[in-house]
Amino acid sequence: MTLRHVVAWWHAWLSDSPRPTAASRAASRAAAAVGRHALAADVLLAVVAAAGTVPQLYYHATHSERQFGALVLFSALLVVPLCWRRRFPVTTFAFAAAVALAHWLAGVRPAADLALLIYLYTVASRCPTRVAVVAGGVVEVGALLTAVRWPEIGLWAGTGSWTGTLVLLSGPVVAVLLLGVSVRYRRGALDALAERAARLERERDQQAIIAAAAERTRIAREMHDVVAHSLSVMVTLSEGAARKQAAEPQRAGEAMRQVAVTGRQALAEMRRLLGVLHTEQPLDDRHPQPGLAQLDDLLDQVRSTGLTVTSAVTDLPTDLPPGAELTVYRIVQEALTNTLKHASGAHRVSVTITGGPGAVTVEVHDDGPLAAGRRPGIGDGLDGDGAFGVGRPVVGRGLAGMRERAAVYGGEVSAGPDPRGGWRVRARLALPIDAVAR
Repeated sequence: MTLRHVVAWWHAWLSDSPRPTAASRAASRAAAAVGRHALAADVLLAVVAAAGTVPQLYYHATHSERQFGALVLFSALLVVPLCWRRRFPVTTFAFAAAVALAHWLAGVRPAADLALLIYLYTVASRCPTRVAVVAGGVVEVGALLTAVRWPEIGLWAGTGSWTGTLVLLSGPVVAVLLLGVSVRYRRGALDALAERAARLERERDQQAIIAAAAERTRIAREMHDVVAHSLSVMVTLSEGAARKQAAEPQRAGEAMRQVAVTGRQALAEMRRLLGVLHTEQPLDDRHPQPGLAQLDDLLDQVRSTGLTVTSAVTDLPTDLPPGAELTVYRIVQEALTNTLKHASGAHRVSVTITGGPGAVTVEVHDDGPLAAGRRPGIGDGLDGDGAFGVGRPVVGRGLAGMRERAAVYGGEVSAGPDPRGGWRVRARLALPIDAVAR
């Protein structure tokens, strides 16, 4: 044994934590085996109790006393029901108490009376406390009757009076009653702990399912924003390149190169989003979510399609939360995507982001005509009553995604024809309190 083992043993010996030993492990295995084979264990207990009555029965058999037959009968009636004490604790106890009263009336003293303590323990450890107290009172009355009729039982302990004998007989009764009640409470505490652990495990699994569903929703929303915007830009550039290929091949080539750049950016962002699902992805391959710093690149992509894009960002907090920046970016991205997809006659788009008291306002306006596809009443919008998304065909999750993002910050989104002409998307986000304070 090395010094390290000695030190480890010393710390373990001083510790208050339970230290499993060979004896405790053997006891645990024995208790588990008894629990699995309860009937066999009770039969074995009955056999042991019956063996305890053999010396008394042998003595009376060899002395040819008349009580031998009665002793055998009462001993069997007291011992045999032990086989069913777990299944019928109260019934077997009541039967044993009745047998004890009968042999007291008959003037017979079988040694099997000690089985009453086993019945009392079974009732105390498996029934409510009030039932255990009543059972203990019954046994105590039996002890009183025994002490009054046979006070000489206490002679071996140095007492010949019935009161001394009663005290001598009452000690085991009280001890067994308290032991059974404590075992029942301990078993109840362990069952409560096991139930609580199972409930916590179920709640943990439910929380994991909810978190996974929320993550799937977030990834689906991000994928929609990335794919819809990038494909809209690429489709617009491709159509323009096809029309200009003969007349202006140089501009058509530039447009196709921009298509390649946009596609590569979309692929990179898709890989980043999907990489969240793989824990083995190196940290160096991950990139931060886009924010206001990447807004100019987004606008340049739209400008490459031929649209004139103007932007204005005023009065924003210097340290806007990253989540709020991502929400603003995605709302602008989705609004511009809708312009590219549905406003075929638009020439100008303006993006305005304004900070105010406790809020950020995002407004995207294009000058697209209110054509057949953009008439009020066409499109299902979000509310279905013309209050949101009215007049422009709404297919998929774009506008709904904007509303969900804004709702995270207690905001709202409106979209529809602008009285001044064109189409307007307006979102208002409530800033967190700490961001406003700064």
